[in-house]
Amino acid sequence: MVTSIDSLMREFERQFDRLTGQLLSSAAATMPMDAIRRPDEILLRFDVPGIEPDSLEVEVDRGVLLVSAKREESYGEGDRVFVQERPTGMFTRQVYLPERLDAEGIQAAYDNGVLAVRIPVAETVKPRKVEIAKGDTRSISQ
Repeated sequence: MVTSIDSLMREFERQFDRLTGQLLSSAAATMPMDAIRRPDEILLRFDVPGIEPDSLEVEVDRGVLLVSAKREESYGEGDRVFVQERPTGMFTRQVYLPERLDAEGIQAAYDNGVLAVRIPVAETVKPRKVEIAKGDTRSISQ
């Protein structure tokens, strides 16, 4: 028997797989992500080392989670950069969220260069036990 959470995760994984091709671009290289499935939530972890917390933004719009970050580098007068491997500028990641997730309950926290985003499963799709009335079955058909 497939539960609501399993259906939710299949949809999330399908969307995630669809994006994988896009995520192998430079955006993925600058903001790699892990997605963890838990019984009551999805946890996304984004690596954003060297990012000032005030430059991070997490938005949800019509089922799309948008994470953006900005990394700037300043150099002193007379500095001459001869190797620059750390990317700078604005970086964004988009994650398409299935309708079965609770976009209103999303929480985000940043610690040690990792942005964690928790997305709860909507209460309406969580498995629940249905009480069975005993005795008079006519009460159901009324």
